[in-house]
Amino acid sequence: MGIDILVIIAILFVGIVIGVIIGGLAVFTYRRFTFNRQMRMAERRAAKMVGDAREEAKGIISGAGEEARKIKAAADAEYRERRSELQRQENRLSQKIENLDRKLDGVEQRERGLANKEKEAESIRGQLGEIRDRQLKQLELISGMSSAEARQQLLDAMQVEMAQETSRRLREWEAKLKEEADEKAQEILSQAIQRSASEIVAESTVSVVPLPSDEMKGRLIGREGRNIRALEQATGVDLIIDDTPEAVTLSSFDPVRREIARNSLQKLILDGRIHPARIEEVVAKAKAEVEADINEAGEQAAYQVGVHGLRPEIIRLLGRLKYRTSYGQNTLAHSIETAYIAGMIASELGANVGIAKKAGLLHDIGKAVDREVEGTHAQIGADLVKQWDKSPEVVQGVAEHHLETEDVGMWGFIISAADAISSARPGARRESLENYLKRMKALEDIANDFKGVEKSYAIQAGREIRILVKPEEIDDLGAMRLARDIVKKIEEGLEYPGQIKVTVLRETRAIDFAK
Repeated sequence: MGIDILVIIAILFVGIVIGVIIGGLAVFTYRRFTFNRQMRMAERRAAKMVGDAREEAKGIISGAGEEARKIKAAADAEYRERRSELQRQENRLSQKIENLDRKLDGVEQRERGLANKEKEAESIRGQLGEIRDRQLKQLELISGMSSAEARQQLLDAMQVEMAQETSRRLREWEAKLKEEADEKAQEILSQAIQRSASEIVAESTVSVVPLPSDEMKGRLIGREGRNIRALEQATGVDLIIDDTPEAVTLSSFDPVRREIARNSLQKLILDGRIHPARIEEVVAKAKAEVEADINEAGEQAAYQVGVHGLRPEIIRLLGRLKYRTSYGQNTLAHSIETAYIAGMIASELGANVGIAKKAGLLHDIGKAVDREVEGTHAQIGADLVKQWDKSPEVVQGVAEHHLETEDVGMWGFIISAADAISSARPGARRESLENYLKRMKALEDIANDFKGVEKSYAIQAGREIRILVKPEEIDDLGAMRLARDIVKKIEEGLEYPGQIKVTVLRETRAIDFAK
């Protein structure tokens, strides 16, 4: 039993081994068959690919041959073209070389000719030198001096002549410079005059106070004249009550007192209570108001001109000039105008404008106290400015503005010129008003004398004249000629400051009515 089991196990084992071997052989046989089949298929594909490659290679070789033939044909054509171009360039170069050879031959011939001419010129130069030496010897024999001595004598004569010419030229230049300086000064002054066009202020030494009725005159006089005496005693002003209807006159050499009296009288008339005690009270208030007005006027003038840093004493004296007049011209307005003009002149001359304005503003400050202090107002003003302002230039301008000192400096001349422009301009003062009006009339008469002029008006203080012409007699070109002729006539027959603008107006109007 035990042996049978072993036999069966051995048989099973042998069977299994034989099965494994048979299975392995079967698998090996199948794989070999499959490999051979794949090999045959790969060979067929390879053979097909080789055929396709051969066909493609044949096409490429055929195309490459055709392209190569085209490239060769293009290269041959380009080669032939470049060869012909090189041949043409070679021909041109040959022609240029031939031309250059001919030119070189010509140059060589000219050089030989120039060399011959140089030899001839050298020979002539030598002959001229010999002739010059002989002539110099003959001149030395004739003149009795050597060439060096003659040269020195000629130089001495020329030196004397040059010295005389230099002196003459210096005199001419000096005269020309003086003339140009005068013209420049006139131009500066004329510009300053033209740029200044302030209003004309005319006042007198008397003030007229209107009254509501003549009955007020008796009340002002008072019982036995006590009111008028109290008013005159408090103000220091003469009260003139005459037959003038509804008005009384205040007279005083001191404009500040006159202003105080005028304000007081107006307040008393409005209030109606007129007696000595009330008069003293009102006069005290009027004095305070006038003093405040004086200070305000001085400060306003300094601010208007642009002068800063003035002492209160100077401001007060400057404000007093508001009530002072000179030949009808308000002194404070004149001082402000002089400051502006002095600044313009200093600017043109390159001087300090601030100093010029301050000196111009203060140049007449002595007039504020000239009735109380001995001396000219220029010297009084210089002493006042020296006391409160430490600027020597300002003191010099104030002291010298009337050219009363022996030596006058630059600031004196500047302030003097500005003062003259402000006070002597047309219409500034009553003494020149008549001449100003005559010049205005003469200016209009010159324009009216021309044919075709309808009307003429002198405006801008005589700095411009406007002329209206008759349009049916004068056309546009005629208006231009008329303006030029009037300008020429004015320049020939009229004296005037600055320049005058001539404007000719020609107007044509067409008027109709719609009915």
